Amino acid sequence: MGDFNQAVILDSIRRSVEGLSRVELAGSAGLAAQTVSNICRRLLDAGLIMEAGKEASGPGKPRTILRLNPKGMYAVGVHIDPAVTSISLVDAIGTVLESLERPTDLASTPEDSVAAMGREIRAVIDRSGVDRLRVAGVGVATPGPIDAATGTVVDPPHMPGWRRVPVRSILQEATGLPVVMDKDVTAAVVAEQWTGATGNATSLVYIYIGTGIGAGLILGDEVVRGSSGNAGEIGHIITDPDGPECDCGRRGCVKANCMPETLVAEARDLGVLPPADPANPIGLAQDLAALAAAAENGNAAASGILARSARRMAAVVSALTSLLDVERVVFGGPFWPPLSATYLAQVPEIVRQLSVTSNVHALDMAGTRLSGEEAVGAACLVMEKTFSPNAGQLLLDAKG
Repeated sequence: MGDFNQAVILDSIRRSVEGLSRVELAGSAGLAAQTVSNICRRLLDAGLIMEAGKEASGPGKPRTILRLNPKGMYAVGVHIDPAVTSISLVDAIGTVLESLERPTDLASTPEDSVAAMGREIRAVIDRSGVDRLRVAGVGVATPGPIDAATGTVVDPPHMPGWRRVPVRSILQEATGLPVVMDKDVTAAVVAEQWTGATGNATSLVYIYIGTGIGAGLILGDEVVRGSSGNAGEIGHIITDPDGPECDCGRRGCVKANCMPETLVAEARDLGVLPPADPANPIGLAQDLAALAAAAENGNAAASGILARSARRMAAVVSALTSLLDVERVVFGGPFWPPLSATYLAQVPEIVRQLSVTSNVHALDMAGTRLSGEEAVGAACLVMEKTFSPNAGQLLLDAKG
């Protein structure tokens, strides 16, 4: 029970913005005062929490407030997207201290590309000046599908040759640090939860718009991963039966309708964007930004492309929110910013009209407030594993 109780105390302190006293911790955790005192002493000695002043609450001795120590632990997050690889070093409360971003190397073998990421991780830690012994590990966020048990990327779209790549073991060898791995959408929703961006919401859907489209999910304040770690594959939800053909053979899947690559191709066909120039390729992010700028400047064809995309996305959001009865929807991902104005202007009202619970509770809808949330979320995977209580630990402790 010891490790589980310690995780409960750490998680309670982390979730409290103002901090908690030992008395409050004992009450919220349902533990004996002496047990809480012993755990807090160990955490203070380890530098994971700190005393943050005293607070008087009526007669008697003022209570000492305990908070998470930002400098008590660090983690590195790596987000591998088919277009861009991002690396961030964060402290215990999710503040980014050092970061880098570069195009993902798909020309080299996957093994060489991942090994190079390991060298970059070491360089990021060295530049930060952080004590390497305080770095708890590396979190990796990748496109799905993944084999979570072995830390393997299976065969992600848009990443040719990345078939059953043992990312976790390669990075562990390259960095000498423990490595945890999850899907990019799961890491993004962990970032929302860990940094407090979710507010008071305990159930939400995170719509990820990157090179692909996926969903992260929190229900009952718990991140939902599914039986194999691959929950959130929403790309083949049909939103327009008369829409473009998908690679699955059907028509109107959201990945075929709403992927940034599809929107840019439609913009080229309609003359909103110039034809692609193989001799001078422009990145997908720049193309999507140009499409959004054209819509903002009154180009009717550009506005139509984004409006159709918003309607199709609203159908997906409506299906998910009606099925799961969540209280909040968050949009994010590398390609979210150019779409944000159109989506936030149109999607909430469409979803409200389609919702079966609109007369029961409000559905909050917003864009993420985080920057680089996938890499931050990848780092937070390490914090989550270290700090958050896991019911499975009770079984391990009992067997011990």
